[in-house]
Parts: sequence; C-alpha cells; structure tokens
Amino acid sequence: MLFWIFAGLAVFLANIYLPAGLYFFSAETIASHVGPRDDDPPPNRYVARARRSLANHMENLPFFLSFAILALVLDGVDMPRAILGAQIFVYARAAFMLLYVLGTPWLRSVAYLTGAAGCILMALALV
Repeated sequence: MLFWIFAGLAVFLANIYLPAGLYFFSAETIASHVGPRDDDPPPNRYVARARRSLANHMENLPFFLSFAILALVLDGVDMPRAILGAQIFVYARAAFMLLYVLGTPWLRSVAYLTGAAGCILMALALV
C-alpha cells in the first residue's frame, strides 16, 4: 500500500508542475523568462486546463490518502481490495490529468468516475 500512496503523490506532484511546464513552453520568447517578468504572457488553454485539473486533484487526494492510511493502521482490512482500489485510483487520476489537459470531455469523465470507484473500493475494504 505504501507504494501506491507514493505513486498517488507522484501523480499529484506531476499535476502540480504540469501547469508551470506548459506555461513556460507557451511563452513567446525565452527572454520573457529571463527578464523581470513584469508582464507574463496570458496562460493558454492548456495551462488553464492543467490548473483546473490540479484543483480537481486537490479535492480528491484527501479521500485517497485517508482511505490508504486507514488501510495501513486498522486491523481486519481486506488489503488486496484496498490495494486494487488504490491502483485504480492512481491510474485513473493519471489518465484524468492527461485527458483534461487534452480537452477530451467524455473520456475525462470516465477517468474521474473510475478514480472515484477506486476510492469507494478502498472504503469498502475498511469495513
């Protein structure tokens, strides 16, 4: 389970740096990054999507971490089910991040619901 906690945090970390990376590469010239940055270029649609994806991830990560930590500390947990739920969550959140930035509406929703199902599976493993 610890591996999947760290994997979930790695996806979160990638989601943190994705908007900054997209923003850096969307600048008109390299001079805009080495100067005083008084007037940053406006974010393009990919940067805006990456920021919204990060906001969504920040709303969902506490549920994942709570269920994962409870699975580690409680007795009588169905650990294979909890790990399966964590795997589903991590893969679905990685897919959600990419699909959100690419602007794929229906598959993005499927990825979101799949990640939520992973959290529900983790919660069910606790009872």
